[in-house]
Amino acid sequence: MPVSALNGSTAVVTGASGDFGRGVAAALIGAGARVLGVARDPEALEKAGADLGDSFVPVPGDATDPDLAAELLERYAPRTVVLAAGAVPVMLPLQDHTWETFSTAWDTDVRQAFGWARAALRRPLAPGSTVVAFSSGAALRGSPLSGGYAGAKAAVRFVTGYADGESCRHELGIRFAAVLPSLTPTTGHGAEAAAAYAAYEGITTDAFVHRMGPLLTPASVGAAVLELATGQRTDAVAYALSAEGLSPLAG
Repeated sequence: MPVSALNGSTAVVTGASGDFGRGVAAALIGAGARVLGVARDPEALEKAGADLGDSFVPVPGDATDPDLAAELLERYAPRTVVLAAGAVPVMLPLQDHTWETFSTAWDTDVRQAFGWARAALRRPLAPGSTVVAFSSGAALRGSPLSGGYAGAKAAVRFVTGYADGESCRHELGIRFAAVLPSLTPTTGHGAEAAAAYAAYEGITTDAFVHRMGPLLTPASVGAAVLELATGQRTDAVAYALSAEGLSPLAG
């Protein structure tokens, strides 16, 4: 399916005021879609709208709210839904976490994935629709400074797979896919995480970043999501995402 297939369609992007969310929104708008950008901070959304133009529609709200998910899917019947919102993990060794800091990603990232997947299946979205959920490369390798983040992101991948299985079982024609981006200091949160891990290992941030090799950027994340949204990649339900692009994951 060519990129032009998105021309005139509607997309929803949660976390649209963040680095990855804005990269995804820009890619979808570039393909001709109208993007409903969801985020909690109205001012950050307005700034994103000023940068992205009239095809970006700010929607202040909490992406974990199941009523908001159901309302937007019912009202706008989007062809593409991208779940890029997520909690910023508190970077501490395990013994310094509380349960509240440890479980933040479960209450945000997993709850969001469940709520939107459930709403998409129950409505259901039209055949040919795509729902992309952001997991993390931490789900594959762990993340010892971020509490329950890695486990929560693994759960996001599982929820996405379950939803895709239900779509197939009921012949709904909705595609669900999870992307697992690698850590990158090209985003604000990624830069903080890289600095924290560098300090944990007793090396400089520059040294830590240097050994990472080519870095994932918000623009390359947007391009990868566009591949999924237009059906250019259909060889898996979950994909690792690095500067080299999407790599299908088994299982």
